[in-house]
This record gives sequence, C-alpha cells and structure tokens, in this order.
Amino acid sequence: MCGIVGYSGKRSAQEVLLNGLEKLEYRGYDSAGVALALEGGIHVVKSKGRLEVLRRKLEAENLPESFCGIGHTRWATHGEPSDVNSHPHSTPRVSIVHNGIIENYGPLKADLLAKGVTFESETDTEVLVKLIDYFCCAQPKQSPLEALREALAMVRGSYALGVLFRDEPDTIYAVKKESPLIVGWGEGENFVASDIPALLKYTRRYSVLEEGDMAVVKADGIRFYDAFGKPVEREVLTADWDEEAAEKGGYPHFMLKEIHEQPAAITATVSPRVEDGMPDLRIPELSDEKLRSIRNIHLVACGTAMHAGMVGKTAIERLARVPAEVDIASEFRYRDPILDPDDLVIIISQSGETSDTLAALRLAKSRGVPVLAVVNVVGSSIARAADYVLYTYAGPEIAVASTKAYMVQLCTLYLFAFRLAYARGRLSEAETRRLTAELLRAGEVIQPRLADCEQIKYLASRFVNTQSCFFIGRGFDYALSLEGSLKLKEISYVHSDAYAAGELKHGTISLITDGVPVIALATQKQVYEKTISNAKETKSRGARVILFTTKNVVVPEGVADYVVRLDDYDELLMPLQLIVPLQLFAYYMAVLRGCDVDKPRNLAKSVTVE
Repeated sequence: MCGIVGYSGKRSAQEVLLNGLEKLEYRGYDSAGVALALEGGIHVVKSKGRLEVLRRKLEAENLPESFCGIGHTRWATHGEPSDVNSHPHSTPRVSIVHNGIIENYGPLKADLLAKGVTFESETDTEVLVKLIDYFCCAQPKQSPLEALREALAMVRGSYALGVLFRDEPDTIYAVKKESPLIVGWGEGENFVASDIPALLKYTRRYSVLEEGDMAVVKADGIRFYDAFGKPVEREVLTADWDEEAAEKGGYPHFMLKEIHEQPAAITATVSPRVEDGMPDLRIPELSDEKLRSIRNIHLVACGTAMHAGMVGKTAIERLARVPAEVDIASEFRYRDPILDPDDLVIIISQSGETSDTLAALRLAKSRGVPVLAVVNVVGSSIARAADYVLYTYAGPEIAVASTKAYMVQLCTLYLFAFRLAYARGRLSEAETRRLTAELLRAGEVIQPRLADCEQIKYLASRFVNTQSCFFIGRGFDYALSLEGSLKLKEISYVHSDAYAAGELKHGTISLITDGVPVIALATQKQVYEKTISNAKETKSRGARVILFTTKNVVVPEGVADYVVRLDDYDELLMPLQLIVPLQLFAYYMAVLRGCDVDKPRNLAKSVTVE
C-alpha cells in the first residue's frame, strides 16, 4: 500500500503521475517511484522519502518525453522503507505497482529461486513481478495479458495492480482483488488511480473496478474483463467533488479546513433526508415495515468510525429500544458473532474500502443478514456490496485524522435512529419532528465553536509539553472521550488514553500523577454529578483538570483548573457540539509541537490491508 496512479495519453506522463501522487499524499507513504514507457524500454526512478526527493531525481535525469507510465507511493509492509524496496518493481520486460499483500509470496519466491530467478528486495511485490516475467519468458508467444493471468492464478492475497509491459508501451493493465482501484475517462487520455483525488485535475468521470476485474487502459479507450476473463461493461460515474474541494483553500492544513467545513457537511448530509420535517432515509427497501421487523442491530467499524458507532448505539437503544452492539471490525470477523436474518448490520466507513470492515460485511452477508452501509465514497467496495446505503456528503477528506466524515457519520446515525424509533412507535411524530429540527440546526450550533478558538489555543499552549493525557466521560461523553483521545495521540504523538469515568477506581487512577492533564467531559445531566465526582478524585491526586460542560450547570469550586462551556443544545445531540473543541485541541497541540498534522507518522488514510 498506499497510492497508485497510471496514465496513457497525450500529456507528459511524468507530470501527470507526480501530480496524481501528490493528491494521494494524504494516504501516507514512506517512499515513491514511477515507471515510464520510453523508446527502447521501461525506465524506473524511485526513492525513499517524500515526493520532492523523487521529483529532484527525475529532473536530474532529464528524461525524454513519455506518454504512458505508472507511479506509486508506498507504506512499508514487507521490507523496510528504502530505494530498493520502493515501487515500481521491475524486470526489463515488465514493471508493476501494487497495493495489498501477497499472502503466499514465501513459497512462490522459493519456487522461483529454485528456477534460478534472483531477487534484490525484501518485498512481496517483487515476487509478483518476477512471476509475471517468468511466464513472459516461459511462453514467448503468449500475450502480456495471458502471462499476467497465468501469474495471478497462482497468487493468494489482496492486490490492486498497475502493470506496464515493455512490448505494449502505450498500455496499462489495472487489476483489482480486495483492494480499491478505479480508472478515469478522459478525451484522448485515460487514467488509473487508487482514489478519486488523483484524477480531479484531469477528469471527474471514472469507473470502479469490481472484484476480480482487469482493465486494459490505453489513450483511446478502456476494456474491462471480469474475474473469468469475460469482456464486461462498467458504469461510468461522475465525481461530485472538484479539484478545488481537494485543495487547502487558504487554510494552513487540510485538517483545519475540514474542521471548518463541518457545518456545510452537516447541511449536505441531513437536509436531503428530511421531508416535511420528518426523517426520510430515501431507501424504499428499508421501509417502516422492515424497520419494525429488526431484532438486533450490529454496528461494525474501525477507529473513528467505530467511535461514531458507539454514539449510534446509544441513540438507537435510547430512542428505539432495539438492542444494539458495537464491534471493532477486525474482532467481529473472528469472534463468530451470533447473527440472525432478522438482524441488521450497519457498516460504517469513510472510504468504503476499509479492509477489515469490508470483510465483516462479507461475513454478515454470508450469514444471510442484511447490511446497511454508511459511507462517504460513491461506488466504493462497501457501498456496492451492501444491501442498503446511506451516503454521507462530507466531500473529500484529505487529512489522515478524520473530522468532518465523523461528524456526518454521527448525523446519519441520528437520522436512522429517529426514523427507526418513529417506525416502531417509540417516538411520537411531534418528538420526531422536534429532534429532526434540532439536528438540522446542528451546523448553526457548532459555528460559535469554530468562530472563537482562543480558549482552546490557550489550553493547547498550556499543555503542549505534556507526556500523557487522560480523557474521562460517561455515556455519550465516554464515546467522545475515545474519539478526543484518538485525535490527540494520532496527530500530536502525546500518549493519551480514554476511560469510562466510573472505571477510574478499578485501576486507572494509579496512573494519575502530579500535573497530568485529565480532560473530563460532563455534558449529560443524568450522570453529571458522578462525572464531577470522578474529576474531583483525579484533582485530589494532583491532576490538572480541563472540564467540558454546558453553560446551564454549576461547577463546584475546586473541581477543575479550566472549564470549557458549550452552548445549550439537546442533550441527545450534544456529541455534535462537543467534538469540535476536542478536534481543535488536538489540532493546536499538534501544530505547537511541530507535527505533520495532515500526514502523521506511520498512519494511512485508507487502511486497505489487514
């Protein structure tokens, strides 16, 4: 993993590839490279480090113009980051870029070594290119397409591939198995990419490769073959993003821009699903009758999306009284979950390509359980595999740390909970309308949190040198503690943990030492006094307490060193307001600590390998 770009057309392939790879930097990488079709063969240039290093190497070589090539940004999975382990991997006859993991590369490599094939790198991808090359040599009369198919028939694992052959210098073979890949349609030029932003400078028209597909991409057209080698057609989609949406727009970082885009994202996601003041999921198959038949709900996701699922679980159970549970996708797959055809599995993913989440979806479907997907990318693997889809309209989210996608996941789950509760007779029409109206004004409610960040900036400056931080809360506030803690550690590299406030006495309080910051979230009236009591316990042991609460409560003297007060808002929807200052606190901590906010170390935006 992590980013693939391919081009065949009339422009400089080198520039198209570099531009596309720059648009995929948000996915994270440690090395990069390109393979260019030149007269007489394929020329490969690659390097460890940032794309600037690769660009300088290419400029120094002063290569002749090329009109077809493939490029890659890599996160190391097999072999350390280095020039030799970088992609593309090549032989004189063939060059490939690869996202995914070749699971049986060990025995394949041993077999090739026994045949006299030599290797330079530690990667599984080099095994694949040498295998393709072996079939090219073993049967010289067969076409590159046939050699590629023979090689892939021996491979187990996941892959998105871009393949360039010396003997077809105007053609890219794009292959997809359990790893996302799209092709872009231009005029006299066509593209390959692992994500839409790489294409937006040149085209908004694209097709998604389905499982097992191979696309043969030339400047004058694209041919598709399914997993059985049969010619097929694939739908041409139009991205509803433009290039400007994937730029910083005057903000210093994508993350800050995306935090400020949350009011617009809320409106774009919620408004189309409200009809005459009532929530309308716009899924005819998921009728009120169908909603009434659901026995249990399983919310399955990873990372930030899983934290959204925790809020969704509480809202569903509280409003609709339907049993709901939240699972980490990688755990759900292997715990042999008890599933019934009358259950509903809700899969949550920003990219729609998260590997573990996609595998959980497939498990649910294999058990005959209907799946509802909450995803941000139209035509993504999860969207295509699910029975029902609720798209979130966040637009492109470039920063690795998710902000606006999380916000609209919450909004979508609230809408679902409202409709579910109304359909089952648990919410009156009047109360459903009231909650829906409150959700519609969420963007307006969070605007003051965005307009005045001075208190949050000040708090970040006070704690910028801390080594550890703890978040505590109960109910919704516990779910927000987990997300606030994740944001802080993933971009500022401060060790941070979140705990249910009631668990402090069961071991965690031993970690509280003099001066350690404890961020206490107390926005829920029912458990406010208990959370305040827990905050006092940490304060008495030397913690410096930052309390997030609402304007309408009295904070006892001596409980907190700092108090951040939120505007009055429906308690059920308070997570929508509370998350904003937590996102901003993490952001300003990272900025003050000199961290790479948009591309934190060791992290990728879309996790497409297990």
